[in-house]
Parts: sequence; structure tokens; C-alpha cells
Amino acid sequence: EYEDMGRPVVVADNPRIALPLRPTLLRRAVRNLIDNALRYGKTAAVSVNQKGSDAIICIEDEGPGIPAQQISAMLEPFQRGAASRNRKTGGAGLGLTLARAIAEQHGGLLTLTNRPEGGLRAEIRLSLA
Repeated sequence: EYEDMGRPVVVADNPRIALPLRPTLLRRAVRNLIDNALRYGKTAAVSVNQKGSDAIICIEDEGPGIPAQQISAMLEPFQRGAASRNRKTGGAGLGLTLARAIAEQHGGLLTLTNRPEGGLRAEIRLSLA
């Protein structure tokens, strides 16, 4: 849907992975992560892969990332990075918290890591078991 709106989102040619999940909730989590990638990194690359017994939804951007010491705090409610404290980017600081809660409701995990080449990588890891 982002591609249809002309937004700079690239979706990898991914294998189909079937999971029992609540699609509306998972779609909300992925949208939150893509929105953040577009807001702070200007682009979003989305992929879905299987690693062992897990399905991994990955959203990567080319932005500044998050200082390592702030990553865990950014998953808490109402936390916003310094770059988001202006009218241009806005936000209430709930997108990552909601994405994490949705991942956990599905028995999964949301992780954020800075990419060595720059940008942020957000992963939702869901068990296939």
C-alpha cells in the first residue's frame, strides 16, 4: 500500500510463510515500523524470511539510527528520540511500544538494532511452532 502511494518503500520478493495470527494487529505493528522508517530514515526496506523455526519480519531504514544506550527506552510508552521532538516529525511516542506489544501478543519479540552501514533495523520475530 505504501508503494501505491508513491512512498519510498521496497518490499523484497519474500517466501510465503503461514502463521496463525491476528492480521489486523500485525499489520498495525508493521505499519508503525514502516512509518517510523519513513519518518526518520526517509526510506523503508521490508522483508520476511524464515530462520530456523522463526519467521522474521524486518524493516530497515537509512536514517541516523538510535543511540545504543536509548534503544531499550524507545520501546517504552511516550519515549521519543531527540530528532522526533519537533512539529515536522510529531508522534506521541507510542508506535514502537504498540509494535512491541503486538509482537508479544503473538508470542514474538520486537528488536531494534543499529545497522553497521547506518540506519535502524526493526525485527519482529515470530515462532513457527
